[in-house]
Amino acid sequence: MAGEEIAAQMRHDAGALLRELDDEQRQRAALRFSDDAARRWIEYRPNPRPGGCLALLGVAGRKAAHRLLSAGLSEHCFAQAMGIVALEEVLDLQEQRVMNRHSGGYFVTVFGDPAADDVWAWRFEGHHLSVTMTVTGDEVSPAPVFLGASPASVSYAGRAVSRPLGPEEDLGHALLDALGIAGRLTAIVADQAPADIYSATSARAAQVKPLGVAAATVGPTARALLGQMVALYLDRLPAAMAAREAAKVAGSELYFAWEGPLTRDDRYYYRVQAADLLIEFDKTDANHAHTVLRRPGGDFGADILAAHYRGAHAEVPPR
Repeated sequence: MAGEEIAAQMRHDAGALLRELDDEQRQRAALRFSDDAARRWIEYRPNPRPGGCLALLGVAGRKAAHRLLSAGLSEHCFAQAMGIVALEEVLDLQEQRVMNRHSGGYFVTVFGDPAADDVWAWRFEGHHLSVTMTVTGDEVSPAPVFLGASPASVSYAGRAVSRPLGPEEDLGHALLDALGIAGRLTAIVADQAPADIYSATSARAAQVKPLGVAAATVGPTARALLGQMVALYLDRLPAAMAAREAAKVAGSELYFAWEGPLTRDDRYYYRVQAADLLIEFDKTDANHAHTVLRRPGGDFGADILAAHYRGAHAEVPPR
């Protein structure tokens, strides 16, 4: 599906969702695009958030919300997202229902009018899932995309039954191994992992220092794995969107940094950075992981909005 077809699909799916809402639900889920406090928002913890709650929608409304989410993700990433949603019931069972978690505790918000406005956005969000897409005409700006998992792994007899972020974890360790001793000396920038990803719930992501090891300084295997790492996170998006984002990264230096011990059973963290790219993975405890794809210069549509406003000869809003 081409980029303009993705934007058209999103308009269709967002419109279908809005038509399924009653007046009270629409008041919560349909917000002004100019409401920056609500729009430039990422909250993956179990805290209150704007939007219409899926638990309060009928079957058709929930289906419409899931179809909108699927329009912004590749098929395999949509499967990851739905697995993360289902984990709320598993986590609720493990916690003996203390937090009253449930798989309906996810919220969808549409900013602006997808049928009438040239500029609009949508977000699907809840515990361990936050996906924001901004649309101007036929262009879609796809960030942030956050996926987390708790429990990160559910196993039987040593075999994983559920492990939605397994590829992100496995590739991180494969890259670390491929760096060798010399590469790891530069890549490992801290002995302990941070409590969470550095970008966290900030409305504006920034470059994280130290950068770590540069792709140009490592061997071909490690360099190839670093490229695979970038592809893994960009391939959370539909193919046309992933290709567009990859083109922005092409030609800029990639950096990889690791914090914490090298073993899988401990808390550890890694990040990948390039011009206008931030990828973070944090294993916040032995069975709890956070990951995110962000674009410091393009989060929440900042890049395409700036181009749109320039084209309209209007003042570009401050970032």
